[in-house]
Amino acid sequence: MAVPLLDLQPQLAPLREEILAAVTEVIDSCGYIMGPKVESLERAVADYCGVEHAIGVASGTDALLVALMALDIGPGDLVLTTPYSFFATMGSILRLGARPLFVDIDPVTFNIDPLAARELLESRPELAARVKAIIPVHLYGQCAEMAPLLELAQRFGLAVVEDAAQAIGALYPPARAADKAGWRRAGSMGDAGCFSFFPSKNLGGIGDGGMVICRDAALAEKIRILRVHGSAPKYHHGLVGGNFRLDPIQAVVLEIKLGHLPAWHAARRNNAEGYRRLFADSGLLEDGSVLLPAAVYREQAQAAGIDDYHIYNQFVPRFARRDQLLAHLRRVEIGCEVYYPVPLHKQGCVAELGYHEQVFPEAERAAGETLALPIYPELTEEMQREVVAAISSFYRGERRGG
Repeated sequence: MAVPLLDLQPQLAPLREEILAAVTEVIDSCGYIMGPKVESLERAVADYCGVEHAIGVASGTDALLVALMALDIGPGDLVLTTPYSFFATMGSILRLGARPLFVDIDPVTFNIDPLAARELLESRPELAARVKAIIPVHLYGQCAEMAPLLELAQRFGLAVVEDAAQAIGALYPPARAADKAGWRRAGSMGDAGCFSFFPSKNLGGIGDGGMVICRDAALAEKIRILRVHGSAPKYHHGLVGGNFRLDPIQAVVLEIKLGHLPAWHAARRNNAEGYRRLFADSGLLEDGSVLLPAAVYREQAQAAGIDDYHIYNQFVPRFARRDQLLAHLRRVEIGCEVYYPVPLHKQGCVAELGYHEQVFPEAERAAGETLALPIYPELTEEMQREVVAAISSFYRGERRGG
């Protein structure tokens, strides 16, 4: 049985008529730029995330870019971040003439290592003086360890822009995890949080889209101005912005889907638990062929009655002989993907900046060992069994010398 990495058709089917009606309403209105539909989605996302302000933009990349612009990040500035992320994390920094300052990742979560960040800032005061912001990435749907990062930011006077492109709805525990009210949504903890609504995300549109959330009214207003070419009022440009607008067709689709997001998160977690059971039964965990991803806040969340401790935008184990396994799974039509095969500091576009000479062993090891498996909400138990059986057959074949 072929199993796709992602299939959007089962999600679309029950929502199709509602989506068509909402899109038709936008078309018939002839109001195709911004407007009340975008404002309605912004209010809904702000309420969901527990913040005062949400600003719809054209993509997750634009969300990062405009947030950094609003915080006056520019030439000569350094932005502390992870080398193990989608390119937009670094690209948004470079486009403003700033430079990324990388620290390695935590090998358990794949997120930025707060201890490495602290050690770098404390040991290199000449660099710390140039750092203006931190971009933690909540990779694969699990929040980075935010408490020590926020403490560092306060200590060194840094802005915090959360790259929550893969993590809308994920929760981070308070110091007293049993305090259910103290858990906070990804994107709501720093100065700004950035989401992507790319179709493959847990909350995905029918094209590109993104959003910035924040608590500060002045910052929100500046972002709103920047997304329309820095115009306020119209045709008066006190700032140089860009065309970062979210269109109302995306907004109506996303608002319909937003109501289903908790159920989709729950289905993804259920699928993750299904994989854990199936891999445990396979024997592959015992011999070290497979190392499953950790849900590091799970016990705290369950003690507090919290669900969204991990939203599993991806399910990414480590595998022995990953590349050979990847080729095998593709031959037997099991969907899989490497996120990400080339860490950011090894990308060709920064070769002349000297990043290639830097070494981040955990990021490089993750790039060589990890492989994302299907995890979308409509994935069936039978399909999961097929995925694990295909992986088991690869390792059994190796042991037989096949």
